[in-house]
Amino acid sequence: MPSQPNGVHIGYSLSTEEHRPEDLVQFAKLAESAGFEYASTSDHFHPWIGAQGNSPFVWSLLGAVGQATERLAVGTGVTCPTIRYHPAIIAQAAATMASLMPGRFFLGLGTGENLNEHIVGHRWPPYETRAQMLEEAVEIIRALWTGETVDYHGEHFTVENARLYTLPKELPPIVIAASGPKSAELAGRLGDGLINYAADAEVVKAFDAAGRPGRPHYLQVNVCWNESEAEARRLAHKLCPSVALPGELNNQLPTPHHFEQAVQLVTEDDVAEVIVCGPDADRHVEKLQAGIDAGYDHLHVYQVGPDQAGFFRFYEEHILPRLS
Repeated sequence: MPSQPNGVHIGYSLSTEEHRPEDLVQFAKLAESAGFEYASTSDHFHPWIGAQGNSPFVWSLLGAVGQATERLAVGTGVTCPTIRYHPAIIAQAAATMASLMPGRFFLGLGTGENLNEHIVGHRWPPYETRAQMLEEAVEIIRALWTGETVDYHGEHFTVENARLYTLPKELPPIVIAASGPKSAELAGRLGDGLINYAADAEVVKAFDAAGRPGRPHYLQVNVCWNESEAEARRLAHKLCPSVALPGELNNQLPTPHHFEQAVQLVTEDDVAEVIVCGPDADRHVEKLQAGIDAGYDHLHVYQVGPDQAGFFRFYEEHILPRLS
């Protein structure tokens, strides 16, 4: 992946919760044209709340984005390879994507959210169990990527006589999500990179301490550009209030309806503390710079709301040149 001269990569977040797949393909093309280097896409079965209105199947979307773009790197931010999916299926899906997009695909993995994983009828395990499941899943994925026949009998997963016949010339990196010290240590042991959703420098330090140095650190940065700051704040509060929920609620609540109940406690001011709202370029740059200062070198920007074209113009003209 090409980098900015200062070693920082600026990407774009494809919001499968807010947009239809055919629109997301067009947004990926616009992102590439505007100068974004990569895109990250969520892998959900449900949106967070009904007002967002979408949740397409990400692996179909990734194939379309790969064919519609030429330079843009794309990855999952993130896939849970343990409950809704079996890790052998993710190994095959990611190998195919890396074959279709040589050198342009990364596989982001995490322990998931109840919102998306409970749908297949399994109970939602505590974090310690989910961490063990993720560790087994990564072991299975890497084993299958050798091209050898794999038989695996772990505590959580079984693989029998499995072999991937279609493998890319270059295997994709596995980027692991972490948001606290325990998950950062796990990500540091397992991953080729780190992904987080808050500019937490301690997570970066714990990740680096648990593994080899020099691996990338990904960060999602939430914004809502609009010519009117008041309208941006209204949109952010309407469409993305869950970003301001405290603690582990985002991992634990099972349905969009439950999230709709929980976010009734979230104010517009609460959301505006997490999402940069409005047309002030300095505030957008400051938000991104805060992530860079915390040690993140790949920052993908999630634009809340329908005006993606206006966002791309604004970033192409006023933000990306200041970060190059």
